[in-house]
Amino acid sequence: MKASAADRASHDTVESGIIPLTTAEIHVWLAFYDEISEERLHSAYRELLDVAEKEQEPRFYFARDRRRYLVTRALVRTVLSRYVSIDPREWIFSTNAYGRPDVVNAQARDAGLSFNISHTHNLIVLGVTRRRALGVDVENVRAREVSIDIADRYFAPREVAALAATPPHQQQYRFFEYWTFKEAYIKARGMGLSLPLDKFSFHYPDDRTVEIAIHPELADDSARWQFWQFRPRPEYLVAICAERVGTQSPSLIVRQAIPMLSDNQCAVDFLRVSEESALATT
Repeated sequence: MKASAADRASHDTVESGIIPLTTAEIHVWLAFYDEISEERLHSAYRELLDVAEKEQEPRFYFARDRRRYLVTRALVRTVLSRYVSIDPREWIFSTNAYGRPDVVNAQARDAGLSFNISHTHNLIVLGVTRRRALGVDVENVRAREVSIDIADRYFAPREVAALAATPPHQQQYRFFEYWTFKEAYIKARGMGLSLPLDKFSFHYPDDRTVEIAIHPELADDSARWQFWQFRPRPEYLVAICAERVGTQSPSLIVRQAIPMLSDNQCAVDFLRVSEESALATT
C-alpha cells in the first residue's frame, strides 16, 4: 500500500540536503496553507514546535487561523534547517523591541542567516537571506477591499496625489502596490509601524520599475534599498525589500513548499523592480 504524504513526512522531520545560499541570493518560499489539510501532517508539524508555540496554536478561535499558525511555524523551522544543520525542533527565536522575530542559535547567527515572514488569506511568504536586512509583505488583492481614504491618512502626499489620478477601476490595485512596498520597507528596517508611512514614498518611473524617496528625519538613504514585486497567483501581490550589500544586485529564487514534504522552484514574472535590480531576477 502506498504511504500517505503525512506517513512519509512523519518519518523524516528534517528536509534532506542543505541548500546553498550565497550573499548574492535571496530565497523566497511560498506555502498555500489551505491546501495543506491532512491532519496527520499537521500532527507531524506540532512535533516540531516548542512549548510556547504549542500553547499558542489553540488560542486562535477560527480553524483557518490555527492552520495558518501551525503551517507558518513548521515552514519557518523546516526551511531554516535547509540552510544550517540544525534540527527543526532546535530553533530558538527572539523578538526585538518592535516585535520582529530573529534567530538566537549561534550557528545561524555566525552564518549571517536572517529571515522575514508575511501572510495573507491562504498564503504564507518567507524570505531568507544572508548578511543583509530583508522585509517581505503579501496581500490578497481580491479577498480584501479597502477604502482609498486610508491613503489620505497614512500615505505621503506624492502617493496620495498619484493614487487620486489613477483611473477608479485601478485604484484598489495601485493602493496595494504602495501598501505592500511600504510594509516590506518598514519590516526590513525592523521597526514596524513606528516608522511613519507618510515619511517615505514610492514612485513608478514606468510600468516596470520602482523608486523610493525617504524623508531626512528617518535617517536613511534610499540608495541603501532595492525592491521587487510579483504575483505568484493572480489574487496575490508580494513585495520584497532588501538591503544593498556590495555592488552586486542579488538574485531572487522563489520556491513553493509543503513543509516536511516537498518544495519546487517557481518561475515568476517580476512586475516591478528597482532599476538596478532589473537584470538580477530569476
